[in-house]
Amino acid sequence: MRMRLAALLAAVVGVSIFLGPAPAMAEATPTPTPSADAAIPDQNPIVEGQNITVSLRDLNGGKGEPTAVPGVTLTVFADSKDGEELGTQVTDKLGRVSIAIPSNGTYVVVLDPDSLPDGVKLSGKGETAKTITARLGGSNFVQFQIGAVVTKAASFSSKMTDATTSGLKYGLIIALAALGLSLIFGTTGLTNFAHGELITFGGIMTLAFNRGLGFPVIVAGILAVIASALFGFLQDRGLWRPLRNRGTGLIAMMIVSIGFALLLRSIYQYTVGSSTETLSQYVAQGRTDYGPIALSDKEVAIFGISIVTLVVTCIALMRTRLGKAMRAVSDNPALSASSGMRVDGVISAVWILGTALTGLSGVLLAVNQQVNFQMGFKILLLVFAAVTLGGLGTIWGALLGSLVIGLMVEVAPVLTIGGWHPVPASIKDVGALLVMILILLVRPQGILGKAQRIG
Repeated sequence: MRMRLAALLAAVVGVSIFLGPAPAMAEATPTPTPSADAAIPDQNPIVEGQNITVSLRDLNGGKGEPTAVPGVTLTVFADSKDGEELGTQVTDKLGRVSIAIPSNGTYVVVLDPDSLPDGVKLSGKGETAKTITARLGGSNFVQFQIGAVVTKAASFSSKMTDATTSGLKYGLIIALAALGLSLIFGTTGLTNFAHGELITFGGIMTLAFNRGLGFPVIVAGILAVIASALFGFLQDRGLWRPLRNRGTGLIAMMIVSIGFALLLRSIYQYTVGSSTETLSQYVAQGRTDYGPIALSDKEVAIFGISIVTLVVTCIALMRTRLGKAMRAVSDNPALSASSGMRVDGVISAVWILGTALTGLSGVLLAVNQQVNFQMGFKILLLVFAAVTLGGLGTIWGALLGSLVIGLMVEVAPVLTIGGWHPVPASIKDVGALLVMILILLVRPQGILGKAQRIG
C-alpha cells in the first residue's frame, strides 16, 4: 500500500513539474525580443527619378489632425499582383514609402493589412491593393483611405453650401491676381500674358523656402511675397521700362509678354520638374463646423488673409498719396508727367504692388492645392475673365468679377436641370466663361466699367 502511495505521489509531483511554470533561473534570463520600433525607419528617402510614393495618414474620422501611420508594409508589383515584385518597404515614422519603378506603365501597390497598427483600419471596402498608371517622370502618388468617415449621399443644400464656400474661397484667390493685373493694365495699358507665371512664381518660391530651406509655411509665404515684389521691380526696370522708353506699341509689348511667359514656364519646368509637389505642412486637415459651413484651419487662413489684403489695398489706393498718384497716371500719364509727377516711379510702384498681390495669390493657391509649374497658367484665363467681366481698369470691378467667376466655377457642376448637370465637373471652368459672355453681350463695358466711345 505504501509502495502504491509513494508511486502515486511521485507521479503527481512529476506531472506538476512538467506542467508547472519555468524555473526561476529561466525567468531571470529571458530570450531578448526585438523592439517593434526597431523595424520602423525614421525617414525613407524619396527615390530620385520615377517612383511610386505612398503616404499613409489616419484621418481619425475627421476629428483633429491626421496622423502618420508607421510600420505598414507595402509592395509594388508590375502589371498585377502576379507580376514582378519591384520593391517592398515599411512606412517610416512619417507614414511614407518611396519605391522606384523602371518606366511609365501600370503598377499595383499592395498593402499588408496584418502590418497595420492595432486600432487602425482601412476605410470603406478595405481595399488593400491599388492599381496606378504611372505617367509622371517623378513621384506618382497613391493613397489608401484610413479613418475616413463614411457618410450618406449629401443633400442638394449641403452640396450647394460647400460649393458656394469653395467658390468664394477660389474667387478671393483669383481676386488677388486680378487686382494685380488690373493695376498694371490700368496704369500701363499692357495686357500681360505672363501674369499667370507671376502666380506660379509665388507658389514655387513658397515651395523653395518651405521644402528647400526648411522654413515654416507662414514664413515661406511672407518671403515668397517679398520675392515676388522684387521680381516685379526687376521686370519693370529690366524689360518693360526700356520698351516704353523706346516707344514700343502696346500690341508689340503684348507679344513680348507672351514670349516672356513661355520663357518663365520653361524655366519653372526645368528647375522644379513636371511633377506636382506639396508643401511640408497643411497637406490634409480636418474640418471644423462653423454653423452650416465646415472649414479647415488653412481655409480660414485663406479667407482671412485674402479679405484683409484686399481691403487694405483698396483703402490704400483710395486714401494714400501713392494711390492717388497711381489713379492719376492711369487716367492721363501725359498730364501727370507735365504736372511734375515721376511717372516711371509710379509705374515701378504699380509693378511692385501688382506682382506682390499676384505672388500672394500663388502662395494661397499652393496652400489650398499643390505646386505645379503650370498652376498659374491654368487659371490665367479665369483671371482675364474676372477683369473683363468686372470692367477693364476698375479695381472694384476686378474684385466683383473674380467673385462671380469663382462662384460659377464651383457652383455650376452642382446645379441640375431635370437630373442633368449643365456643366460637368471636368470642364467646370466653361460655366464661368459662358456667364462672362452672356453678361458682356448685355453690358459690353463690364459690370462696373464705364461705357466709352472708341474712335
